[in-house]
Amino acid sequence: MKKQYRIKKSTEIDAIIKKRQSYGNEFFVIYYKEICLNHFRFAISIGKKYGNSVKRNLMKRQIRSVFRELQDLLNNDFVVVVKPKAVYLKYSEIKNNIENLILKINKKEKSNGSDSKKKEQQD
Repeated sequence: MKKQYRIKKSTEIDAIIKKRQSYGNEFFVIYYKEICLNHFRFAISIGKKYGNSVKRNLMKRQIRSVFRELQDLLNNDFVVVVKPKAVYLKYSEIKNNIENLILKINKKEKSNGSDSKKKEQQD
């Protein structure tokens, strides 16, 4: 992934998490924040409880690959937090879980956008 798609600064990651908009399941939590850029950005957080560095880096590569495949659906800043239970997932399961969470986020964003447009039309 190109550098423009990464969030590296801890202050930016903290700002996304403090916004407290998230969706999650037993394997992942995805925090998100709406942005005004033409593209998405993301960061991956994976703790040492997950496994050794080889396992953690494999999971990060797989998540990056999923985001690369789903980039047409993405338009926010994301922080993906990987839970230790995810160590047992195969790539297809990782993709399905993340895709479902992103679709929920997009559905929520669309409903919020339509609500604000309705309010503007009423005024």
